[in-house]
Amino acid sequence: MQGSLRCDVNVSVNRPGDAPGTRCEIKNLNSVRFMRIAITSEVQRHISLIESGQTIPQETRGFNEDTGVTHRLRGKEDAPDYRYMPDPNLPPLLLDSAYIDGIRSTMPELPDETRARLLTQGLTQRDVDVLMTVDSGREVRFDGELGQGATAYFTALSNGRDPKIVVNWMTHELLGQLATRRETFKENPISVEQMGNLIDMVQSGAITGTSGKTLLRYMLDHKSDEMPEEIAQKLSLTALSEEDHMLEKLCGEAVAELPEEAEVVRRGNLKVLNKIVGRVMKSSRGRADAQAVRTTLQNMLLPK
Repeated sequence: MQGSLRCDVNVSVNRPGDAPGTRCEIKNLNSVRFMRIAITSEVQRHISLIESGQTIPQETRGFNEDTGVTHRLRGKEDAPDYRYMPDPNLPPLLLDSAYIDGIRSTMPELPDETRARLLTQGLTQRDVDVLMTVDSGREVRFDGELGQGATAYFTALSNGRDPKIVVNWMTHELLGQLATRRETFKENPISVEQMGNLIDMVQSGAITGTSGKTLLRYMLDHKSDEMPEEIAQKLSLTALSEEDHMLEKLCGEAVAELPEEAEVVRRGNLKVLNKIVGRVMKSSRGRADAQAVRTTLQNMLLPK
């Protein structure tokens, strides 16, 4: 492979303690050697003009490789703006305050505003960082409009719900399951309504947290518009309450399977009760509430 070098350099000279001198740009230098020669030549030119009391015009210069000196190409019409020439085909653009205010009022929420709003809702800095990072990869449509991101999804989902509970379900469960499947948030098939229904079921005790996670995985694997409460009934994931005969039956089976542990509990050692509770939780496939299981077992094993 063969490469080539093209570079521009800017040179200015000033006496120690003075403000920076006027800058001149040398264009299209094609080697490190010529760059060094051009800079040296231009520095000497600036020093000569300053010592003779002349001013240095801001300009663009070329470099003669044969003579080793720079030469003027064109001047800068407006040095601060660095513009070379006016364009009569570009008239002044006049924007009144009403037009600017109209644009400002229709602008989407800016990232700093989004971050501040999320923090005021009680989210941790880490949770906000996760949502904002996911948002940075959201879809940009052909007209520049942004697709729905994680923060908009969270905002809609947390309406009327505890933001901390919602963000835990989003970041730990939903985003975690999508990551396991190597899918982005753009590919999330679960609507705000579906996710909200799932969270509400867990919070109301209609299903346990374990069943909620199982239900979420099922919905990601079997994409549909069906609501979680309908799927939970179909999959028999609804929670078992203390009054449920199925819970009492499962507790009785666990006691029969672990007679030694049951006897220890009867003698007053409640620490062993956790093993029996675990057996019931396993046999219920997460449908049983641990506290309800504990209460039922205590009623069965301990004297009134």
